[in-house]
Amino acid sequence: MRRGLRGSFLRLGLSAALGIGASAQAACPPADTSPAQWEQWRAGGFAKQESAQAQRLAPLLLNCLAHPDPHWRDGVAYEALQAWMRAGRLEPAEVRALGERLTAMLTAPDPNGFARPFAVLVLAEVARVDRTAGIWTDAQRLASLEAATAYMHQLRDYRGFEPLAGWRHGVAHAADALMQWTLNPKLSRAELDLVLTALASQVVAHGGHAYVHGESQRLARPVLFAAGRLLHSAQDWSNWLNALVPGTVPPAAPASLESLAARHNRHAFLMALYVSSQESAGSEWAQRLLPAVRAALRRLPPG
Repeated sequence: MRRGLRGSFLRLGLSAALGIGASAQAACPPADTSPAQWEQWRAGGFAKQESAQAQRLAPLLLNCLAHPDPHWRDGVAYEALQAWMRAGRLEPAEVRALGERLTAMLTAPDPNGFARPFAVLVLAEVARVDRTAGIWTDAQRLASLEAATAYMHQLRDYRGFEPLAGWRHGVAHAADALMQWTLNPKLSRAELDLVLTALASQVVAHGGHAYVHGESQRLARPVLFAAGRLLHSAQDWSNWLNALVPGTVPPAAPASLESLAARHNRHAFLMALYVSSQESAGSEWAQRLLPAVRAALRRLPPG
């Protein structure tokens, strides 16, 4: 069976399994384009679109972020939007408009759990454009940051990768978005603290979930960049990690799946911080962060 026909059958079967009818997918791909066109554009890295065409298609591609087929959601919509924003194909006003819609998607109904994690991932690209080109006012930047941190706090869908369905990966995608804000020199210490509080809320996943798709490492990355801003003292980092790893569990305490998952997640997060800060041990930021990370690792209960 040809790959294209097999993919069509898989998409139909997946859509039926998820309860999504053809009408819900009618807008993806955009009605005046064909799958063959998108395959051709994707093969070229989406580099051949003129700005006018990219600006027309970009808002239409947001409909694809909830698509059950990862080819459209991840391989087409996300890759195209990322490529066009990074290549400057979209005007600042268009990127701001995308940011407004993506921010709204973070609280919109998402019955199959695809739209929100991919909305926050594309929102990371909007935040990156703001970081490099300054397209947001301070108020706009803060409003979008608050929406992204609220999404991280409230996230309870920990599905990462699944056969046929592909990625959801909400924690990792939200961490990627928060990293872009953290890298922005316009963020204040108070705004960085919003990011750190949101990240800390998911270091230990709710419901005894153990991360297995690299979420802990993705959560650690914005923390490292926050440390690099040098707005937090060694005592600040000690206080933050003391709250995250408050103390050892007595050796006699009974193990449970939830406690083991919590230890696993904390250990993976702390090791990601430790390795990166140890490799940069001569830098000022690492000298502030590293002692607190070492102390937190010593506080972990026995594995």
